[in-house]
Amino acid sequence: MAHPTCYMIVLGAFTDYGRFMRDYQTAVAPLIERFGGEYVLVGGDLKLLEGAFPEGGGAVVSHWPSREAALRFWNSPDYAAVRQLREGTGTFQVVLVDTQ
Repeated sequence: MAHPTCYMIVLGAFTDYGRFMRDYQTAVAPLIERFGGEYVLVGGDLKLLEGAFPEGGGAVVSHWPSREAALRFWNSPDYAAVRQLREGTGTFQVVLVDTQ
């Protein structure tokens, strides 16, 4: 049986969208690709229908060949350095979801 693929879902409510895009996004995009991930959705203007999260933020969904690949990216020293670039740019929630 093949290992399920995985999606990483990121919801962001920005306090400094310009710095987020300039510093973090330009650095993280090639890193995601290098670790085997690919963007499948990049969107803005979230409309909250249920739960607690600020409206008006953005969402990103990336596809990964496996949960292990996504976690290799997330726990890598390379990403730890890039993640610091998004500090102070907003509030983020990140989840992994395996396919069935």
